[in-house]
Parts: sequence; structure tokens; C-alpha cells
Amino acid sequence: MPIDGGGGATVERDHGWGDLDWEGWEDLRLVRRRLAEGADPEEWRDGLRALHRAALFGSPEVVAELAGRVADVDALEHGVTALWEAVLEGRAGNARALAAAGADPWRELLGGWSPGRLSLAGATPDLFGPMPDLFVRPEGERGLTEAESVVAREGRRLVAALGTFHTEGLGLACVAGIDADEAVRRLAATPADADVLEELFEDPYEYGLDEGIRIVGVTTVPGGCVVTQPWAYMPSTPGVLTLLSAGTFGYGLYANPKSGNQGSIVRDGRIEGSDLHPGGGPDVDDTSEEVLSSYLFHGNAVAYACAFAGLRLTDARAVVGPPDLWVELPDRDYWQF
Repeated sequence: MPIDGGGGATVERDHGWGDLDWEGWEDLRLVRRRLAEGADPEEWRDGLRALHRAALFGSPEVVAELAGRVADVDALEHGVTALWEAVLEGRAGNARALAAAGADPWRELLGGWSPGRLSLAGATPDLFGPMPDLFVRPEGERGLTEAESVVAREGRRLVAALGTFHTEGLGLACVAGIDADEAVRRLAATPADADVLEELFEDPYEYGLDEGIRIVGVTTVPGGCVVTQPWAYMPSTPGVLTLLSAGTFGYGLYANPKSGNQGSIVRDGRIEGSDLHPGGGPDVDDTSEEVLSSYLFHGNAVAYACAFAGLRLTDARAVVGPPDLWVELPDRDYWQF
């Protein structure tokens, strides 16, 4: 919280960490120097914890240094421990350092999940065993259910199949149970003009948003279809989503360059959820299923959207192109639909 710095000025209480950047959390000598100069091993700033920052951004050596100085290595920040943050972020070395310092991998936190059980669904299911006895799952501690194992395997497969690509500015609609032809029919779309497409592909932003906003790509994929627009938001608008979702369901995504990923849930022509944050971490009120999805697709909003609709893409073509069909939507207000 701000405190009086004298003379009426205010300064931010930074607990001695000051302008330490994310790379600084990896520098053991720098962190030790800050601690020697009076930095608080418990708090970072604004009620947030230094150990959680180290778990997210630091090295295992820095994590071990701070973990040895705090009163409770399992202290909570926003309902989760530093160990949970390390597992969620895929920082295996940091997670092992925390467990070695006494953090409890099997403490249930969100949606009935513990850091240890969550790790069983990810890329390092042996994170806490088989290892030295300290890390072995306690007798009676439940692992993944069969259903959770299926979801985890498919989630890992989907992430690998999609790979990595630029998503900023991308608009997407993932819809279950219909193919590209049915999507085109529902949208009353017509084939896009080849000359317009050529100009648009040369530079979508130079061509002009107003001119290219109604052109979208449509592709049939296992489980349903994808409507994509790599340069704008049209597939995620209420009008497109409600038309596509009659008798089924889907997920809309806009990777807003200004404010981040924006998601929406649509079911049978009605928007059930909006202003969501796909690819973000789990929330304290999430169900067990939502926590698992947030973990599997942490930092991958496109995979989250596809998985929500039950789409089993084998590559990223339906998202980044070329799609099965380029079509133009009718001129109408897709926000007030």
C-alpha cells in the first residue's frame, strides 16, 4: 500500500524488492543481496508474496533460498500456494525445490485439485514421483479418474497438434456438430471474391478493416467446424455465434491486441458467458473440470476454445489458414443480433 514518504509525497511499499524485474528473480546473487539489504522474504508488494513471484519467474536456487526464509512455505496468495503456481506454469525445477523445502504437493486448493494431482495431467506426471521418498504420493491419495485421464491425454495431443503461431488479432468460432457447409448455410454466406481475397492477403490491415471484416474462413474439423478471421473479431461476435449454435454449442474467441484474449460461450442460439479469459489460470470458484481445462490449456486460448467445443484438430490449418472455404457474410449488425 502507498505510505507517506515525507513532505506529503507517497511512495509504494515494495518491501525491498523495488524494480527487480522478472529476469532478476533468476539471479541468486542479486536476490541474496536484496535480502541482505532488508528485502522481505514474505512480501513482494500490494499484499502479494515474494515466494510466489520466485515460483513463477525465478530459478530453483532462488526458490530454495526464499523458501528457507519464510514462515510458511504453503502460505496462500489468491487461494493458491507457490507450489501450485510453479506446477501451473510448468516450472518443474521450482516445484521440486518447493517440495524439498516442505511444500505439500497433495494439499487440495482449487476445485478439489492439489498441485501434485494436477501435475499428473500434465507433461511431467512423475514430477513428485517416482523420486526420493519425499515426493512419493501418499497412500490413499487419489490420482486421476479415468475420465480425467482421457481429457488430459486429448488436451496434450491437441496442444501438440496446434503447435505455436501468432494469435494477436485473431477471431475464432469453434462449433460442435456441424460442418463447413452447414456453417455457411446458417450464416447465409457467399463465396468471397477472388480479387478481394488477393488484395486482402497482401496486407489485411492496409486493405482496411471495414472492407475485410465480413470475410471469414470456414473449415470442417473432427467434431465440428471452425470459423476463423486471422485479422479481426467477426467470428466471435454475438451475431455469428448465435446463428452457428442453433441446436448445438460453441466457443468464441477474440485475441484482442489491446486487452488480451476475450472468450464467450454460446449454446443453442444464446450467449451463456462473455468477457471470459481463455488460457488464463483457474479461478477460486472454478469446478473441477474447469480447473483441469485451465491447467491443460494455460497460455493457449485457441486450444481452450477448440477443446471446449469438443473439436479434435490435427493441425492449425483451420485456424491460421488456408481454410476449406473463404466466404463473405451478409451486411448486417452482428453486435445487436
